Amino acid sequence: MYTKAGVGMSHHRNPLVAGREAVDTALKSGGIERADFIFMFASVGYNQQALLKAVREATGGVPLCGCSGEGTIIRGETDESNFSLVIMAISSDELRFGNGMGSGLKANSAAVGRTVGNTIKPQLSSDTLALFLFPDGLTFNFDRFLDGLEGELNLDHLLPLIGGAAGDNWQLKRTYQYCDDNVISDGVSWALLSGNARIAWAVNHGCISTGVEHRITRCEENTIYEIDDRPALEVLKEYLTDDEIVDWAKAVIHLTLGFETPGHMEGYDDYMIRFMPTKNDEAGSVTISTEVTEGTSIWMTRRDYEKVASGIDRLTSQIKGQLGENPAKLMFQFDCCGRGKVFLREHQKKELLDRLQRKIPEAPWLGFYTLGEIGPVGGGNCFHNYTAVVVAIY
Repeated sequence: MYTKAGVGMSHHRNPLVAGREAVDTALKSGGIERADFIFMFASVGYNQQALLKAVREATGGVPLCGCSGEGTIIRGETDESNFSLVIMAISSDELRFGNGMGSGLKANSAAVGRTVGNTIKPQLSSDTLALFLFPDGLTFNFDRFLDGLEGELNLDHLLPLIGGAAGDNWQLKRTYQYCDDNVISDGVSWALLSGNARIAWAVNHGCISTGVEHRITRCEENTIYEIDDRPALEVLKEYLTDDEIVDWAKAVIHLTLGFETPGHMEGYDDYMIRFMPTKNDEAGSVTISTEVTEGTSIWMTRRDYEKVASGIDRLTSQIKGQLGENPAKLMFQFDCCGRGKVFLREHQKKELLDRLQRKIPEAPWLGFYTLGEIGPVGGGNCFHNYTAVVVAIY
């Protein structure tokens, strides 16, 4: 039995050239004549449909899954420009991939979750390993999606959800999801992985609290209207500079919300970090990607380089501990866009990437900078922000 995989990257601004270039590199590096499955991540400077069409033609139309990101990641290189495409081509007689997509997250994330669950249910088997998810980072309500998905599946065991939320180079306007020939927004693309393999994952964030406890006093679903009986934006502005108040994308680069980590996730961190992708000036509200309840305590948090760096060591240690002596077949990295160029200088990013990758040699490596990360912690599926989720298939 075998699994071959190759990774290709292109920075060419012409989507037709970029698609062919990335696919050609991926196939050659993996020694693959024809792939069985393609993962694809790209930045949003391209005409997305033209880029996808080029990739599909170059691969002969094999099944594909992916999304847009704030930037792309491969072994030894990251790129957060407007023109970056990465491809992983996989050929295997021991791994199976089913793929699909759903739309309408903003209107009803739970309904999309139920639709995905209903679609994948016939494909589940005893050797199913995980469900990769790439949702729209601007409209996704993870908790509602999860309720719909798990309610439909009604499993007696954990189906690991792995992935990251699509981004758009900090424009916070429109993201894209890919499945075969289709490009959509406000949706989720997915890939169900099954086969003769095992999966390992690790999650870590690098934020610290400012130390002041606040309380959510009015909210609905995943929208926070009031903090400490005041409009949420009014409270948040006390932690922002004048420039950040005007430019929301700049504000959420630096300021995040910390929620106390549930007891069953002991050992993760003191806080679950939440990004605020959208705000409503008229209502004075902000929206996050998970449900909130009135009376919940929150802390303002900011990133810390030393904590990010030490977290990289924890990630590698946890992944290596799960791999043991087994070599990885495939590696995935879903890293928050808030841990990219808006926070780190290029040499710092390179140092941290090398620090992470050099301890897991040889395996093909693919990833992107996300608007939210998905990975299980403490026996349950979780949504994360300002974290890195690293996944090994072995």
